[in-house]
Amino acid sequence: MNDDVPSSNGSEPKSWLEKLGHALTGGEPRNREDLLKLLQESLEREILDKETFAMLEGAMEVSSQQVRDAMIPRGQMVCVSAGQTLAEVLPVIVESGHSRFPVIKDDRDEVVGVLLAKDLLRFFDNADEFDLEQIQREVAFIPESKRLNVLLEDFRSSRNHMAIVVDEYGGVAGLITIEDVLEEIVGEIGDEYDAEETDFINPMENGRFSVNALTPVHDFNEYFSCELPEKDFDTVGGLVTGELGRLPETGEAVTVGGHEFEVLKANSRRLLVLGLKPSSE
Repeated sequence: MNDDVPSSNGSEPKSWLEKLGHALTGGEPRNREDLLKLLQESLEREILDKETFAMLEGAMEVSSQQVRDAMIPRGQMVCVSAGQTLAEVLPVIVESGHSRFPVIKDDRDEVVGVLLAKDLLRFFDNADEFDLEQIQREVAFIPESKRLNVLLEDFRSSRNHMAIVVDEYGGVAGLITIEDVLEEIVGEIGDEYDAEETDFINPMENGRFSVNALTPVHDFNEYFSCELPEKDFDTVGGLVTGELGRLPETGEAVTVGGHEFEVLKANSRRLLVLGLKPSSE
């Protein structure tokens, strides 16, 4: 009997998942673990390719992940300041390549709006009329404990593509965009730096190290017995970004406190892995 048509007892057509389950295990998956095992077996038997498997696995993971797992940390946020002129804002827009920017006042805990890069187009011929306060959009604040699948639905219904993440004390912990959530589903397949992203600091050859960009500055200082500044940035990635004043590109290098950092891996929104040649002092 063709599985794509109703059976003689009037049952509905079987879904691809039911058919796959019967083909591989003789039954349907009973829980999340069974489903993951089924997908893994499908990959091993080449019924699914790696990209499809990664997307299905990512879609399942999103339902159990929280915003804190995918957000851009506070130290790596690229912001513009309230009251800046068009001439001051444009270099930030061009250098970062982002489309949305938090607008802050005195510090990153005081986010007052969101600037969309496309809103600047009408001021290219009349810069004198530019008023950041008048064109900034309303900002959405969300807790870092919010589940990613719920946030994705909120983004879709509100047509809002960025939210500011706050911690339990009301301070800004970072930001998250709809691209960050989607990246958790369709994001990068494993590569040579995956192990390095799991641990914060890993020794490499020739006395060098790989450093996860999310490594707390405090932990970095303890590991290398040094005193990088901890006041303004929570993470090493934030510290490196702050030193340059923009998001560095892959292969770019910068020296902070005598330590030579090289960007090994980054995407359009954040640093991921840094190479390190520690200070010889």
